[in-house]
Amino acid sequence: MRILAADIGTGTQDILLFDSEKEPENSLLMVMPSPTRIIAEKIRKATRERKAIVLTGNIMGGGPSAFAVRAHLKAGFPVYATEKAALTIHDSIEKVKAFGIRIVSEEEAKQLTCEGEAKKDKVNIVMQDFDPESVSSALSAFGVSMPENYAVAVQDHGNAPEKSNRVYRFELFKKFIDRGGKLENFVYTPKEIPDAFTRMKAQADSLVKSVGNPEIRSVFMDTGPAAIFGALTDPTALQPSIVVNIGNGHTLGALVLENRVTALFEHHSSNMNSEKLQDYIIRLADGSLDFDEVFEDGGHGAYIKEAVGFEQVRSIMVTGPKRQMLEKLSESGLRKEISNKLHFAAPFGSMMLSGCFGLLAGFFEKYPGSSIKFINH
Repeated sequence: MRILAADIGTGTQDILLFDSEKEPENSLLMVMPSPTRIIAEKIRKATRERKAIVLTGNIMGGGPSAFAVRAHLKAGFPVYATEKAALTIHDSIEKVKAFGIRIVSEEEAKQLTCEGEAKKDKVNIVMQDFDPESVSSALSAFGVSMPENYAVAVQDHGNAPEKSNRVYRFELFKKFIDRGGKLENFVYTPKEIPDAFTRMKAQADSLVKSVGNPEIRSVFMDTGPAAIFGALTDPTALQPSIVVNIGNGHTLGALVLENRVTALFEHHSSNMNSEKLQDYIIRLADGSLDFDEVFEDGGHGAYIKEAVGFEQVRSIMVTGPKRQMLEKLSESGLRKEISNKLHFAAPFGSMMLSGCFGLLAGFFEKYPGSSIKFINH
């Protein structure tokens, strides 16, 4: 059995092609620029060429791409967008319009970028998080075909046009933790994706259309939980464990007890530093880190259902591309109580693939008849 796992982040998209006939360490992998950064560069190119842009496709990750759209408008060049693509910029279409973006129908978008004079001063940019065609093209250059099974992770704040998406994201996290906080509470087949996860639903729809087979086996997760459960496949992960994923865009920390997420915080990596992170880790375990403190600092928030006390934590598992926030600390900068429990998770030798291994764990949660031995959850 072969499964393509794709973890779509802010800085990179991490892709693993797992083959159950081989050791996990022999899985094929790619760490490539994230879709939002690829889209942002296409928009910046249009800005330099003084062309209007027409955004089509579907809702995808914002960040760099949304910033590039704003810069394009500020430079005085038009932006047209279909409603689905526009939701990348904001959950409220009225607010998107207020930014100066012109909402058009799918047919109008086609006419704007049709062959002829109309196309010369406009660039069509297709918004999409996971692009199976690009992955297939890359693999085919090495004589490798695409699999029939997929697992995809994107960060989905949830659709909240009338409130802060940071607040709404933690309302959703709270719900999943209160339901049990197990892996099964964070992974979905296409039909199980909650209505609030519009970005996740969009990727499920795009995948089915691209592959052309509505019966493909696939699962979807948020990038945060995917990284948590992936890091737990590292053999040094002894529970109760604090798992920290220091990503390019976000830093997420979770307390895991008996394979259940019982407490969680999330912040923007750019606003974190080693001192603050160590403080958060200890206070998450002790149960004294609250939502308002993290939120008012510019982060997403925190939620603690069950704390065990830092003394009971057996391992602190750190993963993610920005893990040097703790890894490169001098002895004087690393708190002793942290140092005694600290491990840098690298499941099957691949630190950047923690999310992908969490996705594989999720796939086998939904399709247990095809389980494999290396997933420990």
